Amino acid sequence: MILAVLPILLFLGGLLLLDSYKLVRLPAVLLAIAAGGLAAGATWWAGPPLLALYGGDLTLYTRYGAPVVEEAAKAAPLVLLMAAGRVGFMVDAAIYGFALGTGFAVVENTIYLNALPDATPFVWVVRGFGTATMHGGATAICGIIAKTLEGRRGEALAAAPAAPAAAPADRPPARSGSGAAALAADCLLGLAAAVALHSVFNHFFFSPAVSTLVIMLVFPALISLVFMRSERALRRWLGAGFDADTALLELIESGEFPDSPMGRYLQTLRARFPGPVVADMLCYIRLHVELWIRAKGILMLRGMGLPPPDDPEIPAKFEELGYLARSIGRTGRLALAPVLQARHRDLWQIYMLDRK
Repeated sequence: MILAVLPILLFLGGLLLLDSYKLVRLPAVLLAIAAGGLAAGATWWAGPPLLALYGGDLTLYTRYGAPVVEEAAKAAPLVLLMAAGRVGFMVDAAIYGFALGTGFAVVENTIYLNALPDATPFVWVVRGFGTATMHGGATAICGIIAKTLEGRRGEALAAAPAAPAAAPADRPPARSGSGAAALAADCLLGLAAAVALHSVFNHFFFSPAVSTLVIMLVFPALISLVFMRSERALRRWLGAGFDADTALLELIESGEFPDSPMGRYLQTLRARFPGPVVADMLCYIRLHVELWIRAKGILMLRGMGLPPPDDPEIPAKFEELGYLARSIGRTGRLALAPVLQARHRDLWQIYMLDRK
């Protein structure tokens, strides 16, 4: 049994060690593993009626039905995490995806162990190093593709003159209808890639030993490459983000809006909203920026292996943020969207800060 589960558990542990910024905490990883295990139990239970839809042809179902059902079941929790704004970077998506696949593979291999008590050690080597790694890698790739597409769309929205609705104040952003549809499209493309990889694996074009070797060479290398690229992007984003956030904070605190696109937009708020509401809106922006800067500082300290110091003012700032969100109302938050740019990654920082 240990050959069937140890390889993927070790690989997941390696991913957590590679995450130098500690973007995904261990309790969240354990919950993802549990969710993946539940997905495996659900698909196993649903297997017989689904197999009947393919006329009882096990080969046909294994090649074309099982990949769709199993990848969709594994991806569902990941989609919910992205919709809730809990996934900020490709690294997050890779870890959550691989953790979901890990839980799925552990439960599935446990079921097979009970069903095939006389199987040779070679079977468990193939299932542990090949099938299990495929489950983790396919769901990780699904998340990586979806997060990459979401990030590119977010950059385009941030550069556009108009922006979507602002999010609730003290948690990652809720999705508007168009945002939810766009996220669904991103996730469907990621899911399609995962299903294709799973289906190719289940076609058994090569011997089990060769397929296992290919999986062990390709998936770890691909996910490691994603880690390196994502961490380089994160370092660039941290540096640029500090400059932009500091400039915006200085603009708000000065109360004098220069002749710049941001300054002119803030000036229009004074003409469209009552004075007390404008004051709350400016405080709302200021608190967001202060929390963004604080969260970036935490990430930098984690990247250097240093524990971030406690800030006793953080809970009070979250309470004030919630109060201001209610005070300015939905219309006010919509008006602030071009200023806040509905930056899902930046609002994800607030969630990350709150769970520190």
